[in-house]
Amino acid sequence: MGAPTRILLADDHALVRRGLRMILDAEEDLTVVAEAADGTEAVDAATAGGIDLAILDIAMPQMTGLQAARQISRSAPNVRILILSMYDNEQYFFEAIRAGASGYVLKSVADRDLIEACRASMRGESFLYPGAVTALIRDYLERDRRGDRMPNSILTPREEQITKLIAEGNSTREIAEALRISVKTVDRHRANVLQKLGLRDRLDLARFAIRTGLIEP
Repeated sequence: MGAPTRILLADDHALVRRGLRMILDAEEDLTVVAEAADGTEAVDAATAGGIDLAILDIAMPQMTGLQAARQISRSAPNVRILILSMYDNEQYFFEAIRAGASGYVLKSVADRDLIEACRASMRGESFLYPGAVTALIRDYLERDRRGDRMPNSILTPREEQITKLIAEGNSTREIAEALRISVKTVDRHRANVLQKLGLRDRLDLARFAIRTGLIEP
């Protein structure tokens, strides 16, 4: 096992931070190395270095979690972001994704979902609770009903190419070497594909590739 994921935990309630820290620090591959009580402190901590993953409460003083996520995405693009919220709200969910978050975790089920969300985020995957997946599908169908122009393919040609290579069992490094791009670029494309398709892992990608004819079963 490599070094544990270094986590910034930002919430304006000390009791909530304490409880979440106990959940995270109990895992060998996760460790909370910094805390913040508001969005401004969160941005300062995330951009100072030494952070792999920022968990941001959506409602904080001075700067909200969404505002902090946008700034962290610009200033520290290597830091993965999860939004923690008590609101099962489609608008907040879509705003979180647009702000650069790779997942949206409800506080009411954080003890169940937060660990999985952290690990998914660090694998370059997105974490969506069931209601969020429903919202994405509803949004897609609504745009189709209105007659909005739908793309011929939800994936770009490069994303299809990387999806095919992943489904064929190639590692991230092998894909990077084959396409003459960086490992980080491969990871970014994979995260984009998973987010677009609402998938969780390599197995889901392989199933998608078979269904759409990218590879043969």
